[in-house]
Amino acid sequence: QVQQNVERLFTRFVEEGKATVRLREPAVDLCLSKANVINLKTFLSAVRLAHQGNDTGVLPLSPLVPAKNSDVEKPKTKMIITSRRDYPLTKSFPFSLEHLQTSYCKLARIDTRVLCLKKLRKLDLSHNHIKQLPATLGDLVCLQELDLHDNHLEAFSGALCSSGLQKSLQFLDLSQNQIQALPIEFCQLRGLVQLRLDDNALLRLPCRIGQLSRLRFLSAARNKLPFLPSDFRKLSLENLDLFGNPFEQPNPLVPNIQLKIPLTLLECAARATVNHRIPYGGHLLPSHLCKDLEVAKTCRCGSACLSSFIQITVTMNLHHVAHTVVLVDNMGGTEAPILCYFCSLDCYSQFLDRHLQSN
Repeated sequence: QVQQNVERLFTRFVEEGKATVRLREPAVDLCLSKANVINLKTFLSAVRLAHQGNDTGVLPLSPLVPAKNSDVEKPKTKMIITSRRDYPLTKSFPFSLEHLQTSYCKLARIDTRVLCLKKLRKLDLSHNHIKQLPATLGDLVCLQELDLHDNHLEAFSGALCSSGLQKSLQFLDLSQNQIQALPIEFCQLRGLVQLRLDDNALLRLPCRIGQLSRLRFLSAARNKLPFLPSDFRKLSLENLDLFGNPFEQPNPLVPNIQLKIPLTLLECAARATVNHRIPYGGHLLPSHLCKDLEVAKTCRCGSACLSSFIQITVTMNLHHVAHTVVLVDNMGGTEAPILCYFCSLDCYSQFLDRHLQSN
């Protein structure tokens, strides 16, 4: 279908026998090359007339001659660019691309032309100078692999975590950046299988990291992690690397007590909402309360607590969550401190009794 379906004609190199017809639906580029100049101009004139709705009987079309297989170029699905001088400045990227790599190109931002490549499955932007990711990156709903290692990123936005990447993204490499924390929404990327966070400045991992049920490979070496979130226990990994983090020495006998007795009405209501799985949302509660409920802590007894709790760190052998563990330190250890919460003095006392008896 040509009528009212031509987005644009690119005719800059028509004298060389080259032209491109960009269609609206389907969103493809028809690239013509090695054409007879006169025949090409006639064809483009016919396309313009057909687009305007002219009668096919008056179109200046010549009899079709089947093209040779050697003259037909297949849609380009892969493009690898590894230097600044090879980066296309005046030429658009083929809409058929499924794999694009633009590394070592000194890019300060993601090219808006890349964000139009709706068929992309793998995007490699490693070894550049990118500081920020546009929210429209989440419109690449087929994207399965995203490599951003060795850039200047300081954050990974919550908007991206709430986008179409939730279902599609399986591989994410954010290593060698300057990220200190990941947003609460990060754990909505539940399709993730492999996550690399090495060589950043991470002070903590997402508190709901256990929601990444498909995650099998996690690497967060050489960061600034003092401990792991309590939700870390829910992971089921094949390979885990946490080498080079300044983990604190756990001490269950020195608790961080945030208990408020008696409990506030807000705390009681929040605990009841989470414990009884009462539905809530922005149509019922202010957004800040919804966020608080989403990150509610879980006591060892299974009950929820919001802002009134006792917090300690305990030792966890990482083999409980991963088949293969890279040593945590140079001493051959595979243990790390993990946060532990208690909703009441009773729960903490019971834990303390068991802990002292076992030691």
